[in-house]
Amino acid sequence: MIRTVLFAAALSAAAPAVAQTPKPNLPPVAGSPVAPGEPAAADWRTPNPDDVLVIDTNKGRIIVEMLPEVAPNHVTRIKELTRSGLYNGRSFFRVIDQFMAQTGDPEDRGTGGSDKPDLTQEFVFRRGAGDMTLVVDQTVTQLGFVKSLPVASQGEMLMAMTADGKVSAWPLFCPGVAAMARGEGVDSANSQFFLMRQAYPSLEKRYTGWGRVISGLDVVRAIKVGEPVAAPQDKMDKVRVLSDIPAAERPKVRVIDPKSAWFRAEIESARARMGADFSACAIRIPSEVK
Repeated sequence: MIRTVLFAAALSAAAPAVAQTPKPNLPPVAGSPVAPGEPAAADWRTPNPDDVLVIDTNKGRIIVEMLPEVAPNHVTRIKELTRSGLYNGRSFFRVIDQFMAQTGDPEDRGTGGSDKPDLTQEFVFRRGAGDMTLVVDQTVTQLGFVKSLPVASQGEMLMAMTADGKVSAWPLFCPGVAAMARGEGVDSANSQFFLMRQAYPSLEKRYTGWGRVISGLDVVRAIKVGEPVAAPQDKMDKVRVLSDIPAAERPKVRVIDPKSAWFRAEIESARARMGADFSACAIRIPSEVK
């Protein structure tokens, strides 16, 4: 069956101005912002190697942390297709500057998919107390991080009123976020995915975010632009789950822990630097790959 796994026309480069995320009401911060120093050993965490995707492209390496706690079925699908080899050699066939880079189509043109059934959307997930590192508390809505992924959430005060003691949360589409492409139907995602080059908040709660680039955002932004991309297109030469790479060649990856002292200092630095324009997308998540 031919699959149309393209963004809706309203999300094309000719779309109206993107709706902006409401700005938090923050007091002014006196003095110049002071960026945190070098992270200490305790400020780092090592991601689960079974939840790390290593994408080797002709432009360089991209490393994505997958979050099964946010989109379990989509992460399972990405791993299955990676291990089957479907993503090896796939083109970035649709790349829009200031937006995203799309790939993962066996036909390399946006109309194909795998032989697996389409996925039910996972636009929103449930999170409990302690699952998210809080960045901004707007009472009704809270902003924070689940591992490397920036998220928005209903306020924790609602947890006492829900049957499962949790509230709804959803990814913020900041630079580096990895999400599933789909057709017009909300449950039409299959194999194609995209990597955000810049923030695009109008995608929130409309597409399933399943991870974030923790190394190689510069590579994502260097991919050849086009809609569609003219030949020759940039490609994913090889895509692997980190745990599947032989130990002798497996990169050692660590990323800043959002629960760390360094990260708290980075939040305050970004808040002071940006004032009323502060957003979770402005907060750095350093990583180290050896």
